[in-house]
Amino acid sequence: MSSYPIADIEGIGPAYAAKLSAAGITNTGAYLDRAKDPKGRKALAEETGIEASRILKWANMADLMRIKGVAEEYSELLEAAGVDTVKELRNRNAENLAAKMAEVNETKKLVRLVPSAKSVTDWVEQAKTLEPMMTY
Repeated sequence: MSSYPIADIEGIGPAYAAKLSAAGITNTGAYLDRAKDPKGRKALAEETGIEASRILKWANMADLMRIKGVAEEYSELLEAAGVDTVKELRNRNAENLAAKMAEVNETKKLVRLVPSAKSVTDWVEQAKTLEPMMTY
């Protein structure tokens, strides 16, 4: 599983990264381990003082960042296109998702370069091989 510095998650700046680091979380793998279920997210919110809604949003992004090629650049765009988790990504039609991502990016300008349908197809195939981590 790919793991990135915690600050690579879109929306986690230095202040939130410091709060998470104080809780022993410095990378996306450790974050996902702690925030993958409702009980863990609640405990993390209480320990860090970070709103539960942010904890959940970042957990979804960390989940998507497990896919090689997604990283922080595309996790936010996937979420904006309606894909929050690896489990959800595995059931998507890659061509339709690539088109939706391009449409969303036209409006929101989240990335400079929209991923190709070939890249999105690869992500969907990877998602099919990964165990779902998030529970709600």
